[in-house]
Amino acid sequence: MGIFEAVILGLVQGLTEFLPVSSSAHLRIVGELFPALGDPGVTFTAVVQIGTELAVVWYFRQDILRIIRAWLDALPFGPWREREPEDPQDARLGWIVIIGTIPIVVLGLFLEGAIESVFRNLYLTALMLALFAVFLGLADRFSKKRLTVSDLSLRDGLILGFAQSMALVPGVSRSGGTITIGLLLGYTREAAARVSFLLAIPAVLGSGLYRLFSDDGTGPQAGAMATAVATVVSFIVGYIVIVWFLKLISTKSYFPFVIYRLLLAAVIVALLTAGVLAPQ
Repeated sequence: MGIFEAVILGLVQGLTEFLPVSSSAHLRIVGELFPALGDPGVTFTAVVQIGTELAVVWYFRQDILRIIRAWLDALPFGPWREREPEDPQDARLGWIVIIGTIPIVVLGLFLEGAIESVFRNLYLTALMLALFAVFLGLADRFSKKRLTVSDLSLRDGLILGFAQSMALVPGVSRSGGTITIGLLLGYTREAAARVSFLLAIPAVLGSGLYRLFSDDGTGPQAGAMATAVATVVSFIVGYIVIVWFLKLISTKSYFPFVIYRLLLAAVIVALLTAGVLAPQ
């Protein structure tokens, strides 16, 4: 893989990872439409994915440090047991992130074979893009949108964790699934997005590291330079997208993303019908 191809893949990953449009669907389509990009390999995909998620860590670094400190202070054992957390809600949020990560870890391991085979069918991807576009649109239009991050409960965290696990099917979108369910639970647009990003941190980092260390090196390898370039590009672009997205939804609806998902689903079906794309 050359530097140009690495930049393209880094751009696609950074642009789509945090928006409710399914990054996995875009990477799948780009790979099909531009064969020159080839299969970058497990190591490349994992490292670039980790690089993208580090953009979230950097953006939410103060929140993350505060949550970790509060969570440690709330533990009944260890050197922190004598301290009271400054904010019990932050401590609870730490547990919510942990509990909300369990579903995608369990289901990801259990469905690993299907994820690499059945779930990669582009007809299924198009269906999920369209179906969850409708769900997102309805949730955004009719939900109450009153609750904030401070109202998040353990029950809601677990529900959002299962919502996140739906993203194991390309086309659903990790942020799209959690944001949709968050809206249905009554959270504001910004709160649903923030919780979605926080929940994704351990899931995406864990998935990336798992794929990285489970790679036996026998598959395609992109090369160190291409991997580094794509990772840096995805980090920078991902950070810019996070800033833009959170600012956008503080005043606007998710309607543009609903329309985009529907159009993308239609384009995929058209390309499949024309034989330009292969379903599997």
